Amino acid sequence: MISHLSAPEWLIADDPVPYPEALAAMDARVAAIRDGSAAEQVWLLEHPSLYTAGTSARAEDLLNPGAIPVFEAGRGGQYTYHGPGQRVAYVMLDLKARNPDVRCYVHALEEWLIRALDRFNVKGERRADRVGIWVERKAPGGFKREDKIAAIGVRVRRWVTFHGIALNVEPDLSLFSGIVPCGIRDHGVTSLWDLGIHVTMEEVDSALMATFDEVFGPDAAGKMGSGGACDV
Repeated sequence: MISHLSAPEWLIADDPVPYPEALAAMDARVAAIRDGSAAEQVWLLEHPSLYTAGTSARAEDLLNPGAIPVFEAGRGGQYTYHGPGQRVAYVMLDLKARNPDVRCYVHALEEWLIRALDRFNVKGERRADRVGIWVERKAPGGFKREDKIAAIGVRVRRWVTFHGIALNVEPDLSLFSGIVPCGIRDHGVTSLWDLGIHVTMEEVDSALMATFDEVFGPDAAGKMGSGGACDV
């Protein structure tokens, strides 16, 4: 039987993964983690351009129907965009072996993104009334605005997680205009490249892998290690 307290397996897809194929692969892996025949996994990938609809998606938030494919995601949340230049991380962890607290898990995903962005001197922030990770920017006229740089959407089945995070590295930001991203109308979206941070996907992967154990490792005090506490 696989030990769920060992380090997760990391898998990086070389080519864009069709969304139905990703859902099927996650379903199979989650079942295997639950029955003890596979280790936890973090799967890093990109998708072809598409919109996904979470369980709270509203029809009126799909602004340009038919522009690109739309898929039912089965995760929480509303509409989001996935596509080339966006790093998606599907995170399949056994919360029963770690910490059976979904709120704590979401907080840990946020912390992971914040720490990874910090590697590029980008200050990612939480907002109590909005999901995802946000950056504060200067707007015309000296005003400030907040743009979303990363989305979070999770599902948990028998205490095993799937879906995860989507970090905008260099996607076509114009395609976000076909939806109301996550149901939030009054704020924009951004990416590392849009902020002037011209990093490669490989550099982003390195940052994600380097900071993962800081939050999810066994010694991650106050975050979400194996059986650890969670400061929320």
